[in-house]
Amino acid sequence: MDLEVKGVAATSRSQIQPFFGRKKPLQQRWTSESWTNRNSCPSVVPRLDLGSLVDSDDEDQNMIPENLPAPTDKYKLKYQQYKTEMKEGYKQYSQIDAENTNSNVTHQQSPRNKIDEKCVQHKEANTDDLTTLDRKALLQQGYADNPCDKQQRARKLDAEIVAAEKKKQIVAEQVMIDHLSRAVISDPEQNVAIEQKESDHILPDSKMTPLRFRKRTLHETKIRTHSTLTENVLSHKLQFDGRIMSRNGHDACRELIGFFFTHDQSLTIYEYRQFGKNRTIVLPFIQKSIYSHQCGRRKGKQYRLGDFYVGATLTFLSSDHASLPESIKENTFLKLRITHIDQIALDSLKTASMDQEDDIVIQETNDRLVFKAIQDVLKEKLHKRGVRILTGLGKYFQQLDKEGNGLLDKADFKQALKVFHLEVSEKDFESAWLILDDNGNGKVDYGEFKRGIIGEMNEYRKSYVRKAFMKLDFNKTGSVPITNIRKCYCAKKHSQVISGHSTEEEIKSSFLETLKVACSKSDEVSYGEFEDYYEGLSIEIIDDEDFVTILRTPWGI
Repeated sequence: MDLEVKGVAATSRSQIQPFFGRKKPLQQRWTSESWTNRNSCPSVVPRLDLGSLVDSDDEDQNMIPENLPAPTDKYKLKYQQYKTEMKEGYKQYSQIDAENTNSNVTHQQSPRNKIDEKCVQHKEANTDDLTTLDRKALLQQGYADNPCDKQQRARKLDAEIVAAEKKKQIVAEQVMIDHLSRAVISDPEQNVAIEQKESDHILPDSKMTPLRFRKRTLHETKIRTHSTLTENVLSHKLQFDGRIMSRNGHDACRELIGFFFTHDQSLTIYEYRQFGKNRTIVLPFIQKSIYSHQCGRRKGKQYRLGDFYVGATLTFLSSDHASLPESIKENTFLKLRITHIDQIALDSLKTASMDQEDDIVIQETNDRLVFKAIQDVLKEKLHKRGVRILTGLGKYFQQLDKEGNGLLDKADFKQALKVFHLEVSEKDFESAWLILDDNGNGKVDYGEFKRGIIGEMNEYRKSYVRKAFMKLDFNKTGSVPITNIRKCYCAKKHSQVISGHSTEEEIKSSFLETLKVACSKSDEVSYGEFEDYYEGLSIEIIDDEDFVTILRTPWGI
């Protein structure tokens, strides 16, 4: 069938040719020439006059309608407010941009002050100006106390106190059970006496009575024991909490509870262990006996009631205790620091006999004054640089300790102080060395040296440092992978994050960057390195609660 629409002839479907890639025009008379004529364009494109595009005042005036009403006072007020806000916003933006530019320039001019094996970069560091690392470490002081969380923290603190008292009660009961049972039941002569008594009643030719028909007793009640310990005697005791002074995280985080018995001036220390949430065990760590000081001015003198107070150090010979862990036996002395004491029991047990010798008290007071004078001088040099210097100093001591026993000589300590620009007068250094080198062997533990020369945070602050590390080190290996720290660290409540000046990732990256500089391994952090970091941060913070907030907020403890 043939159709014709608007002068165009249509063919039937049978006559339509297949499509081979180029479409034929619908009308045969539509040639390329006709298409060009219909869509003609100039052969030469005229040049664009850019000058004619410039705005002019005449155009602006022409665009404003003539019959526009005058602006009202309300509109003028809003316009002035908007104009003021825009100027202030631009001013703040310019200041922030200038600060970022200055920080970038400082970052490019001063190197990252990382501690390498030779500590070359620390020698070149300028102690007069803060480095980028110092500024990033100071960001950790941005955690402020939130009044809204006080009630929640109070409940959590009450729960912790109840749990701690429960632990102490369990340990105290175990101590009473152990010593009373050994005194009353475990008489070494009871078995011999019972066997002798039974053999007297049995004739030689008679048959032995079967075991199930024989009378069996645990002990002979008529035999008097050599020990006179009773529950009343053991109740006159002083209970205290302690920690091991060690850079080994597993040993430093052991929960130790000790008892000093006044009836014979003996002491014992137990360890509380917890497996999971419900399984616990209490084991003796130091057997009950009479011990003496092994170091310091009181070396060789027996422990007395006056030697027990918060911050006191108890020293024991590691070789005298075969049941100690191998990591502790590596050191000659086991040093325990008293972190908490039962003050009520101490006040009730005080007598006139606990007064110490006047000469020893005077000597110890003079020793503290020597260390205090040196610490006051170095505190000015550590201002706002404590994290970088203390973490670097700990790492530098480890590099100098080739034998791995933690002991260094006088020349090593002088070199370390010179490298980190912590120069001390020769007179003060010699006075401190005479106090620290009480054995006279020419070597001192660098942990003791750092505590004496620079000082240390109090036990209240250190308890929270251990809590944070124990939360991270849930496997109790003594070291924490960097990945676990990144997962557990939370910067949501940082002041700069709340104000919008920084993001959570920026604060977290700043913390990890400063912490990694202190680490001897790139993928994990040891307890000693973790403690050195917060030791340096603690120098700048006066109030204990402010320091606890810095630890409690990001770690959730």
